Amino acid sequence: MKKIFMISLLVILQQMLNAQTTDKRLAGIDTFITRVLKEWNAAGVTVAVVEKNKILMTKGFGYKDYENKIPATENTLFAIGSCTKAFTSSLLSFAIKEGKLDIDKPVTQYLPELRFINDELNNNVTTRDMMCHRTGLPRHDLAWYGAKSSRDSLLYIIRFFEPTAPLRQAWQYNNFMFLAQGVLAQKIYGKSWEEQIREKLFTPLGMTSSNTSMIDYEKADDYSFGYKEKDGSIKKMKFANIDAFAPAGAINSNAKDMANWVMMWINGGKFNGKEIIPATYYNQAISSQMIIGAGLPSKEQPDVFFSNYGIAWFLANYRGHYRVEHGGNIDGFSTSTSFFPSDSIGIFVSVNQNGSAVPGIIRNNIADRLLGLKYKDWQHIQRSAYEKNIAAAKELIKADSTQRKLGTKPSHGINDYTGTYTNEGYGTILIESNKDTLTAKFNGLTFKVKHYHYDYFNFIPVDDGMDADENDAMKGLFSINVKGDIESLSLPMQAGVKDIVFKKKIETIEVSKADLEKYVGEYQLPGMLAKVYIKGEKTLMVLVPGQPDYELLPIKKDLFNFKILSGFSVRFEKDTNGETTALYFIQPNGTFKATRKK
Repeated sequence: MKKIFMISLLVILQQMLNAQTTDKRLAGIDTFITRVLKEWNAAGVTVAVVEKNKILMTKGFGYKDYENKIPATENTLFAIGSCTKAFTSSLLSFAIKEGKLDIDKPVTQYLPELRFINDELNNNVTTRDMMCHRTGLPRHDLAWYGAKSSRDSLLYIIRFFEPTAPLRQAWQYNNFMFLAQGVLAQKIYGKSWEEQIREKLFTPLGMTSSNTSMIDYEKADDYSFGYKEKDGSIKKMKFANIDAFAPAGAINSNAKDMANWVMMWINGGKFNGKEIIPATYYNQAISSQMIIGAGLPSKEQPDVFFSNYGIAWFLANYRGHYRVEHGGNIDGFSTSTSFFPSDSIGIFVSVNQNGSAVPGIIRNNIADRLLGLKYKDWQHIQRSAYEKNIAAAKELIKADSTQRKLGTKPSHGINDYTGTYTNEGYGTILIESNKDTLTAKFNGLTFKVKHYHYDYFNFIPVDDGMDADENDAMKGLFSINVKGDIESLSLPMQAGVKDIVFKKKIETIEVSKADLEKYVGEYQLPGMLAKVYIKGEKTLMVLVPGQPDYELLPIKKDLFNFKILSGFSVRFEKDTNGETTALYFIQPNGTFKATRKK
């Protein structure tokens, strides 16, 4: 028993020694991080700090499982979100070195499946443009977030996205361009993005715990749940499975593995003396490729300035030191990966809190310590910024309430707004009614739909079964055609472009071929003959001389809508014997009768 006790004691002592930080510059960091977690109602965080070829700290704080009070450790996996992007672009560095890819030639030469909305972009967008967010496309994130589409399908819909700036004229963050880089890597090497990440980066860097899938994440021995702060409480969130969109943000890692990743970056692309990524690519990745904005010093942060973008990295002057950094946010997690190439310091911070300021606070405090800078209360700075944002949001809500026209009613009964609405780029919205309450389902997201005024409705996201927050509502406008039928829904899903229009799917009825044949024939209009015929097995068509053939969709007995012309219909007239005698063209400028020729 005495021997067992001594062995246990040695294990405990060893764990305590491993948990302690030996660098005097980090003295008291445990207390600081614990206090930050408490003040921001965050469950847990994992942190890695490296300098040159030495790991100064890899450690977890707080809880990976808040409900059961299970601690986070250096081995606990966290979702690192867009910190994935530097991995994805790094994959292409091998193709550049091998002469298989010129990142300054049009990317469609290498990936013809990728098409944009116009030929100017098709003929000119390069891989470098995609790497540094200067294609002119804004985010269009709601087209992929929550969607169950395949990677190929997500690549395909890029052709429908409207740009908001000319090519190379503005920096605009775009996740789709990193999806495209992942597909490009697969095209060049004939292996999946996942296989290449593992073979070319994870394995040589000894990142043995990291993975690229939420499915693998939940199979791991040690992983964290994701949380959000709501009304002073810590609430668990559902995991976001973005495996199809993985090259833009699906890597899961821990402090132990990410220490090796940042160590490679502060050592010029080498790890343990071996080149991992080519030096020429390394230099381009951490040098300015695109100006993000003015990046002027502010009153709150006079010594943090300039704002540029390299290749999958943000660049800034941090208190006189060159900082390379990228954040990552995915449901329930917020991350910062940063390094100071001139100072040979790297810092990784990932917190299991949604949209959190915590990574930035911890990162800056550690950086100040290691760089020997004067103390700055980043906690207070971030809290002030947070409170200003809250106040600004309240002002927007107040302004919105003054625009609402009270006492108005929608133009139709509630059930008339139900149905399926589609957009080529963004997908499908299904609106359903339950006891006169409308809900909308879109790409795995659920919204409460509440009347605002006239035919405007608020689309309020429902978060993990919690009460919907009207502060996050989008205003959708239902439009009617000349016949008074609801034909579309417009939603402001992307700032800077026209509202995204979802066309309402016409609900059709089943009509047998035998019944369709009763409509076939020629119909006399003044001065011309219209022809009704069946195409294929069961598609009814109408031809009017001088116009294209129109497909007809059966919506009621003897009533058909034109498939591609809104507000146009055909109604067939029958005699007492059930024989078709005439048809009526119902259109915006009137109704025209055509008698069937015998």
